[in-house]
Amino acid sequence: MPTSPVKTRIPLTSFGHLITEVKKQLFGIETPASVQLTGFRKYFNSYTLQGRRNCVLVTYGVFAVTAAAYFLQRQNKKENQTSNSSA
Repeated sequence: MPTSPVKTRIPLTSFGHLITEVKKQLFGIETPASVQLTGFRKYFNSYTLQGRRNCVLVTYGVFAVTAAAYFLQRQNKKENQTSNSSA
C-alpha cells in the first residue's frame, strides 16, 4: 500500500484541509495572516472562514440571478407566443 509523504497534524475532515496540509508540508506555502490580505483578497479568499463564506454566497447569488433571468425570459417568451397567436 502506498504511503503519503504528508504527515497530518490535524484530522482531515475535508478535501480543503488536505490541500492546506499538503501545501504546508510539501511546498512550504504558509497561509497568510488576515492582516496581509488587502483589497479583493481580504473579503474573498480560501484562507479565512469569512472569505470562504463570501465566496459561497457569491456563487449562490450568481446561480439565483441566472435562474431568475432564465425564468423571466421563459415567461416573457410564453406571453409573446400567446399574444401573437391570439392576434
